[in-house]
Amino acid sequence: MKALLARPWVKPLLFVLCTLPAFWLVGAGLLDRLGANPAEALIRGLGDWTLRFLCLVLLVSPLRQHTGLAVLARWRRMLGLFVFFYASLHLLAYAWLDMEFDLAALLPDIVKRPFITVGMLGWTLLLALAATSFNRAIKALGARRWQRLHRAVYGVAGLGVLHFFWMRAAKNNFGEVAVYALILGALLAWRVWHRGPWRRGAMPAA
Repeated sequence: MKALLARPWVKPLLFVLCTLPAFWLVGAGLLDRLGANPAEALIRGLGDWTLRFLCLVLLVSPLRQHTGLAVLARWRRMLGLFVFFYASLHLLAYAWLDMEFDLAALLPDIVKRPFITVGMLGWTLLLALAATSFNRAIKALGARRWQRLHRAVYGVAGLGVLHFFWMRAAKNNFGEVAVYALILGALLAWRVWHRGPWRRGAMPAA
């Protein structure tokens, strides 16, 4: 398995697979296959994939530690950038399809509706993480400071679930929210456990 995952074609293949949901959603929208409200379906679909990729990013460290597959760490940066990619498409779709790029209406809407405020805050944190995800940024910030900054991904996870919760609150539909909250909560709890003082000899959880 280690030899297979280390093959040079695996990462490009993973990149292509990560783009497929975006192509499918946009293509379905253009072909009018997103149901009665295609704009809402596209916006929410992109938001769902943002949360899914966030779960994948946070899953890398537990998988790497419990399987011994160090090669998985090579994918974390790319998966993290796909979180930003899908979050940006989610924001773009909202600004375009819901607000028609009308800044005079967009900015008050962000302030007025808490779930959009929280979503924008999460996207801003992702922007900071994406902008500093490269080797030059690590050298410029220093490894320790860079690592502290990138722990903001945990805040992004909390804001993402809160954004989803408030969005679904109007329809009293919390089933999917609970699933994401449980998955992300378990992944964050794993990190708390592996960073605790009782685990001083253990490998630090990224």
